[in-house]
Amino acid sequence: MMKKLIKIAGLILVVLALTVAGLEIDSSYQATKNIHENAPVVTKLQIVIDAPIDSVWKVFANVNRWPQWQKEIPGSKMDGSFKEGTSFDWKTHGLTIRSTFHTVEKNKEVGWSGPAFGSFAIHNWHFIKQGNKTVVKVEESMEGWLVWLLKGKFQAVNKGSLIYWLKALKTASEK
Repeated sequence: MMKKLIKIAGLILVVLALTVAGLEIDSSYQATKNIHENAPVVTKLQIVIDAPIDSVWKVFANVNRWPQWQKEIPGSKMDGSFKEGTSFDWKTHGLTIRSTFHTVEKNKEVGWSGPAFGSFAIHNWHFIKQGNKTVVKVEESMEGWLVWLLKGKFQAVNKGSLIYWLKALKTASEK
């Protein structure tokens, strides 16, 4: 009886592993400059930072220093220039992600996209000069089989992370 249960459990694990592998192989994500409004997870937020746009940009554009002010990112590494087409690796919420910039316009906007296990995200950041202050708007879409499966969890975590990121950027920029 025990051997039969072990065989059934093993078979279930193999079927699950093959299903996940098939989903990963079959996943085709469209990297665009705009977020995917129809994705299972879409988050849009903004914050006003009491600092000139040049100061905010300087903090944000230094990808290798993100972990110093954004504690949800324990590691980030960009090889190359802060420009369109450059890729960077970063860690957040236990995932290591490789993203590629699709947009970099100094003091105006930054956008990137990249896959992670079972997901694909597009991030866009907009910097708007408002006198001696800066309005930062962020928007992100996430999709993929795992995101679809755990939509509520991904939406909550994503919103919380972006709120934290905006507040951390505000704190670092206002120093």
